[in-house]
Amino acid sequence: MVTGELKSKIDSLWEIFWTGGLTNPLDVIEQMTYLMFIHDLDETDNRHAKEALMLGLPYTSVFKENVQIGDRVVNGNQLKWSVFHDFPATQMYATMQEMVFPFIKNLHGDKDSAYAKYMGDAIFKIPTALMLDKIVNAMDGIYEQVAQLKDMDARGDIYEYLLSKLATAGVNGQFRTPRHIIKMIVELMQPKADDVICDPACGTAGFLVEAGDYLRKNRKQEVLLKKENKDHYMNHMFHGFDMDRTMLRIAAMNMMTHGVDNPSIEYRDSLSDQNSDKEAYSLILANPPFKGSLDYDIVSADLLKVCKTKKTELLFLTLFLRMLKVGGRCACIVPDGVLFGSSTAHKAIRKEIIENNRLEAVISMPSGVFKPYAGVSTAILIFTKTGHGGTDKVWFYDMKADGRSLDDKRNEIEENDIPDIIARFHNLDAEADRERTEQSFFVPKEEIVENNYELSINKYKKVEYVPVEYPSTEEIMTDLRELEAKISEEMEALSQLLGL
Repeated sequence: MVTGELKSKIDSLWEIFWTGGLTNPLDVIEQMTYLMFIHDLDETDNRHAKEALMLGLPYTSVFKENVQIGDRVVNGNQLKWSVFHDFPATQMYATMQEMVFPFIKNLHGDKDSAYAKYMGDAIFKIPTALMLDKIVNAMDGIYEQVAQLKDMDARGDIYEYLLSKLATAGVNGQFRTPRHIIKMIVELMQPKADDVICDPACGTAGFLVEAGDYLRKNRKQEVLLKKENKDHYMNHMFHGFDMDRTMLRIAAMNMMTHGVDNPSIEYRDSLSDQNSDKEAYSLILANPPFKGSLDYDIVSADLLKVCKTKKTELLFLTLFLRMLKVGGRCACIVPDGVLFGSSTAHKAIRKEIIENNRLEAVISMPSGVFKPYAGVSTAILIFTKTGHGGTDKVWFYDMKADGRSLDDKRNEIEENDIPDIIARFHNLDAEADRERTEQSFFVPKEEIVENNYELSINKYKKVEYVPVEYPSTEEIMTDLRELEAKISEEMEALSQLLGL
């Protein structure tokens, strides 16, 4: 969450764009995205060079001595943010327009890659050298501020704040998943080196980026030092679809900045017939749009056979089951209505997951998690595609705090159930004897079936009532008369002091 001085600095940067003539918020976000990518490319290249040196691996910098740009060859060093940001304004503008921007547009050698696909039509729109100079200086100030805030996902939080300036959530059901919630979901699922991971509503690729970071941190030896695994990680592991080209451009740059050379980031309406993927992925991580606009006529007939509805959240659950390989796992965020909705479609998808696959967990989240952009109550469903059942009991957790205040400010607080959720989920054997009055417990499948497959935790949670004893009416009346007498005495004393 962007707050305080950082928020003020970003607002000032936005003002530079606005007063300079770029008044379309989408244009501003695109131009800022390019500049953030150029800045981060410098830092990322330095980091990868150091990692390679530590691991004794060869590394070729993207800023090599001779870089081909169009018909000429230039020294790659002058394409670095840390170098050209000190140039005079006119020279910096010429460098950016004639060299840096063409360089990043053609950075990925594979012309069929996601990066090349979505950068191909990118345009540098900053109109003057003075405006660029102001923007670069303002961004340097933002990154200096970010450096002082430890454990902060600068890119994600800045995107979240920028995207809040676009009024798209009401139309498309889009809002960014908070980074700490994404991180929790990835740690619950613990991606493996051979996983094929997909987010069919990827936005800026937050889930894919976090899954990649998890693998680099926790399975570095396995992922990066084995040739076949590294090739899989760089070229075949990550798949994301979205219908917003700006989001896809951001996603492609986001993945590349985080060290994934060639993710499959595609323009696709996941719910339509153009998405023919079946049993293709071993792990799906997603926060699909809720209450988005939907063209019912183009929805895939396969999905409507299982769940005939216009509700995007139900259709996406059906889609996840189709896209997963047998044995594949899914962790997705759904609105609370999915858990207890009484329509035929609601019951059908819950029954499909519980009876024909294996539902493992339902984690209810408080309604403030997506504030200030949405106040909807949500839950995380975790299930495995089996095709032949396997649900015997379901683990429920009632998350009451996520380490942030549940108001629009979302300030950090001490109360945080996330570490407890992760620890308990990875040790479910110890949960067997938990009472229904506690924050987490198991519910047998039979009981869920008897309740029309309802998955709301409130249906199964028991509230412990502590009896409260009140004094008798006579005692209360006696206390009141004593108070009345004392008030009279005090009033009389006050009257005497005032000479009344």
